Amino acid sequence: MYLRELSTIPGVSGDEERVREFIRSKIENFVDDLFGDRMGNLIAFKKGKDSSRRLLVSAHMDEVGLIVSKIEKDGKAAFLPVGGVDPRILPGKVVQVKDLKGVIGYKPVHLQDREGKTPPKFENLRIDFGFSSKEEAEKHISVGDYVSFVSDYVEGNGRVAGKAFDDRAGCSLLIDVLEEGVEPAYDTYFAFTVQEETGLRGSAVVVEQINPNCALVVETTTAGDNPELEKQRWATHLGDGPAITFYHRGYVIPGKIFRTIVDTAKAMGIPFQMKRRSAGGTDAARYARTAYGVPAGVVSVPARYIHSPQSVLDLNDYRNTMKLVKVLVEEGKIVEVIR
Repeated sequence: MYLRELSTIPGVSGDEERVREFIRSKIENFVDDLFGDRMGNLIAFKKGKDSSRRLLVSAHMDEVGLIVSKIEKDGKAAFLPVGGVDPRILPGKVVQVKDLKGVIGYKPVHLQDREGKTPPKFENLRIDFGFSSKEEAEKHISVGDYVSFVSDYVEGNGRVAGKAFDDRAGCSLLIDVLEEGVEPAYDTYFAFTVQEETGLRGSAVVVEQINPNCALVVETTTAGDNPELEKQRWATHLGDGPAITFYHRGYVIPGKIFRTIVDTAKAMGIPFQMKRRSAGGTDAARYARTAYGVPAGVVSVPARYIHSPQSVLDLNDYRNTMKLVKVLVEEGKIVEVIR
């Protein structure tokens, strides 16, 4: 498992190069072909026992983050969100631009009046790198620089905490599947895509290149079993196994694919759960409306607090998701149900 290493690499949407090169170094000896494209996607090919059909299995490399939008006279940096970031989680967080670390500042509670009763807005937050002037800051940072969260990876009690699990958990899982010597039933392409968090952009060009019959998206999804949420609003639950999606924003999973994933999990004795809420989308929606339309299924590792500097997932969920993905690739039934 490479979740520790992958989660700590900065890789905000549009800046996935370091993540891509790490993945490349780990899988190049386990695939039959490996190539990148102009968008920055990394695509690995594994020859199947039967070449009459093609399966695409994908996970996205990018994470949500920030981007420098202005450098103030006092040396602090204004910023904008890249992907879905809630400004309420930002004050006091440590972030980095390149190898330079700073802290996101906000007016101290002692000095707040009415604003203390309302959530902070992006326009009222600044990154403090310790510079005293714009001139000093511009020697080190520029408008357009990517800003990523700085978080420790912590493991204990069968669970892990860290940043960017969405979707570095999926990337790590696919590396594991390849390292374990997966033997696909059909020719299979493992795609590590870019810019999912900013509009499912990288995945749009993947299907144009490989023309798959169907796809399987491996994601990290909202757990929802947070103390502040009523149970009827929980999407998934940590410890209950991989989450199988039947519907999410922008896409309904084809019934034959959905049932094949469920039946495979049952047959293999792999614990699983349904993703019970439709919030959030995946590259599956893009596959369905690109080129000739590629039907796709979605299997996810549940994680609490995604799109924040610190997420939590269960290692048994990770392992069981990996088992399910490997079986789906090796049995090939997910491809056979598509005509």
